[in-house]
Amino acid sequence: MSKKKIIPPQQKQTLAVDWYVPENIFTPFATNMVVQTIENEFKLSFFEIKPPIRLDSSAPPLERVRADCVASVIVTADRLPKFIEVLQTQLNKYQLLKNKTVAA
Repeated sequence: MSKKKIIPPQQKQTLAVDWYVPENIFTPFATNMVVQTIENEFKLSFFEIKPPIRLDSSAPPLERVRADCVASVIVTADRLPKFIEVLQTQLNKYQLLKNKTVAA
């Protein structure tokens, strides 16, 4: 009979992260976002709407505009709350700074 090898659970380890953003990375502008749930993940799709240039004020109003997907990311359900927390923290900091600027 063969013996099973018991592997101890990995200890959690904290590592420093060297954030690297290549110089040639494209940073699009997002005006809209769609979130889809796919089993245990969330698909976040970011879109940019570029309304057409309209110089004729007598032209009929637009009925539709095109939204181009500029990025799509899948995030696990476990990770999404952490992302939301980071986004909320940054929004709170921005709002505090903006309020201080307006009050000054």
